[in-house]
Amino acid sequence: MVLGKERRRLIAKREENRGWLSWVGYFGVVGWSVALPTAGGTLLGWWIDGRWPSDRSWALMLMAAGLVIGCVVAWRWLHQEGGFR
Repeated sequence: MVLGKERRRLIAKREENRGWLSWVGYFGVVGWSVALPTAGGTLLGWWIDGRWPSDRSWALMLMAAGLVIGCVVAWRWLHQEGGFR
């Protein structure tokens, strides 16, 4: 029981020192975590569409895949950092 109380006390102390700049940093990390895979998927899709034309748009499919991957990465990072508690 004492170990649990000590752990909660340390977590509360760490949360107390978190200022508004750390929240701005969260927005930046989450934004880049979503934007980079989305942009990368779109660029790769444009390249594939230019090299091998087809009925389907690889740019749209890979953009959507990059968006999903970016959201998963951001979600996992926030849970790891304790942004969602």
